[in-house]
Amino acid sequence: MTILDWPSAERPREKLLARGAAALSDAELLAIFLGSGRRGQTAVDLGRELLARDGGLKTLLELEPAALAALPGLGAAKACRLHAALELGRRYLAVDLERPHALTNPHACAEFMRAKLAGYPFEVFACLYLDNRNRMIAFEELFRGSINGASVHLREVVRRCLAHNAAAAIFAHNHPSGVAEPSQADREVTVELQRALRMVDVRVLDHLVVGSGRATSLAQLGWL
Repeated sequence: MTILDWPSAERPREKLLARGAAALSDAELLAIFLGSGRRGQTAVDLGRELLARDGGLKTLLELEPAALAALPGLGAAKACRLHAALELGRRYLAVDLERPHALTNPHACAEFMRAKLAGYPFEVFACLYLDNRNRMIAFEELFRGSINGASVHLREVVRRCLAHNAAAAIFAHNHPSGVAEPSQADREVTVELQRALRMVDVRVLDHLVVGSGRATSLAQLGWL
């Protein structure tokens, strides 16, 4: 039996059109991007198998395109579609931050940083450079490390802020464990960044710790 043999209300595309994407399971959403299954399997069956094989959606989509393409039933075309969908999501969130005064919305900033950093299996330290009206100039990943941490080099941070002529900055780094709780070391490096950037008149507005489900703001904790 193929998906076309299913009742109309149970087919992923028809279900999405009738009830919205949120009504679909992870396997059904995957099936829409996969387009087809393989011999003896529908696209939904293949989606379920992939989710069970790799420990869930997050683990599956964190695979590099070549590794994803090598999984049974996928291939380069389907792997590219999945990674293109992820990048579209990231760019959709980025659009909100490119609008005037977008950075007055902490939720939008946190969601942007989470989309950028949450998928990495190692720690990444990044910076959002802002002008004197708190509008985004650029986003950069500055340092990458191991699963346990990434070293932050103050001189390089200062150099990049000056290169972008930034008036302010928002920093973020991910915790590969998925836990978005800031550590004492996170607090200490934030203080060091504030001290170094104050010398060149760059304000540190926030430092976000990104986990798998949320991002924690050090500013909202009163640590800035």
